[in-house]
Amino acid sequence: MTSHDRIKIPPGFWTGLREIGFTVQEIADKSQLTLAQIEMPGGVTEKQYFAIWQAYSELVGDIFEAVVKLSTAYDTTQYPPSMLATYHARDYRDALNRMAKYKRLCPPESLRITEQGNECRIQLSWSDPQHSGPPMLIAITLATLLELGRRGTGRLINAKLVEFTFPFMKAGTLEDYMGCPVRFGAEHNRLTLKRSDLDLPFLSYNEELLEILTPALERSLDDRESRFSIVQTVKRLIKRGLAGSRPDMLIVARDLGISERTLQRRLAEEGTSFKKILSHVRHEMALTYLKDPSLEIHEVAFLTGYEDQNSFYRAFRSWEGETPANWRIKQNSQSVPLAR
Repeated sequence: MTSHDRIKIPPGFWTGLREIGFTVQEIADKSQLTLAQIEMPGGVTEKQYFAIWQAYSELVGDIFEAVVKLSTAYDTTQYPPSMLATYHARDYRDALNRMAKYKRLCPPESLRITEQGNECRIQLSWSDPQHSGPPMLIAITLATLLELGRRGTGRLINAKLVEFTFPFMKAGTLEDYMGCPVRFGAEHNRLTLKRSDLDLPFLSYNEELLEILTPALERSLDDRESRFSIVQTVKRLIKRGLAGSRPDMLIVARDLGISERTLQRRLAEEGTSFKKILSHVRHEMALTYLKDPSLEIHEVAFLTGYEDQNSFYRAFRSWEGETPANWRIKQNSQSVPLAR
């Protein structure tokens, strides 16, 4: 992880913890980190970030009760600029879209928003799908999205469904807070809202403040994404030569006009590798192609650079935990228009 990938923990997080009875020192001790590590101006690493949340989980006992307390205790005056911009958005939809966009400034999590029928689904994913955050971090992230809508609109908005990939836990407190069922062992960590709630205006809407915050946040996004230009370029070159063959790092390096060793070093500086990017691109393209019912699975395997269908099946199981055929069937069933 490079310096620009470090995660900055806003002061309001520690203020919220103190308000519900915990100190920074307690969290540091439990996570086996020093105060110096936690309070680094540049932020913490992803591993340290997860350790902090895991430590908090172990200290509180009932994590869902703690999630509710922390979500409601967080003072809006302590929000960082990216969060402040969501709180002062025009309406709930605008706030959620800003949240998803500005999450890109703070890895490792990202949000994908899908509106379909009378529902809005917000899916939480991680920069490394093989290493997701601890349950408490997942739960607080989804709870914060609902709390944002409630504070902004001044209404007691309830969710329709909350889904977690981790195993069953007693969720009575969280169900009461979210106002909906909580499902465990799901395929995704996801919050489902009523689509109509997204149209609710924010009482905290502040156009003048947004005119100040938005340009600065956009510049920060541009700066961050420019640092990843080498990764994006490699992805583009891989996609270009993917069908029917496995792109070779040497070929990509030659296309970039650099040596294989230089490419390897630059990707390592960005916290990734050619192998990881190749897997990510194949995964992304496989999901796209499988949504096209006119393509046979063996054709999808070919288009994603697999010489044989069995290799594609093994890779897809490692990505999605099921066969391409089963995944396609589920996608087709989910795409059926929802009753209004």
